[in-house]
Parts: sequence; structure tokens; C-alpha cells
Amino acid sequence: MILGLLLALVAGSLVSIQNIFNNRVNEHSGSWSTTALVLGLGFVASLMMSLLVEGKNTFSILHQMQPWYWFSGLIGVGVVICLVQGTKILGPTFAISIVMTSQLGFALLWDSLGWLGLEKVPFTMNQLLGVLIIIGGIIVFKKGESI
Repeated sequence: MILGLLLALVAGSLVSIQNIFNNRVNEHSGSWSTTALVLGLGFVASLMMSLLVEGKNTFSILHQMQPWYWFSGLIGVGVVICLVQGTKILGPTFAISIVMTSQLGFALLWDSLGWLGLEKVPFTMNQLLGVLIIIGGIIVFKKGESI
């Protein structure tokens, strides 16, 4: 459990740092070239690490999964484009807070409905309340800037 928490914290910090870096790249180029650079370098790095760690087994699992799962990288294009543009318009802190809240809300929805092959998890009012409190925190955060 502790390891999972630490990894989640690291992932959150990396998403924030990546968003700032992506925004800096976007200041010198367009959104699409930023996305191509980010995802292209990510592909090269992850392929090299996979080959180094897993060797020949890197591609052995592809035949065991549904083909539409292979296209998750296409979703990454939308993620990077939307994050770069959202950060440009809203600023890093506000954009990331909305992204994280959206992630939580949609994860709750997909878990509760059992979509995308997930095991159905019962929806509770406490979960909804938690998301609403986070949304309230974002509103307080944003309104605090104008004081």
C-alpha cells in the first residue's frame, strides 16, 4: 500500500512537471509539434526501456488483448493537446486541478458503471461528496486570486 501511495505521488508530480515543460516547448513551437515531440520521445524512451527490461517479451502480450486497447496512445494525443492548451489559457495550477478532478470524477463514473472491462464498484454518496468538496476547493482557490 505504501509503495502504491508513493508511486501515485510521484506520478502526480511528474504530470505537473511534464505539463510545465510541455507549456515551455509550446511557447517556441505549435501545439501539434509539441505533442509530436512529447509523445515521440516518450515512445522512444519507453520502447528502449521495455526492450532493455523485458527483452523479446515486449510484444508477446499483444495477441492476448483486445486490439482496440492498443490505441490508447491516440488518447495520449488528446491528453497532451488539451493539457498544453488548457495550461496556456488557465495557467498550470488551475489547469492541473481541473484535470485531476476530472480524472477522479470520470474514474468514479467508470468504476461505478463497470465500463471498459472494469469490475463494477458500488457508487456511494461519500464518493460523490468527496468529488464535490474537491470542486469546491478549486472554486475557493480560484476566487481567492481575486481577493
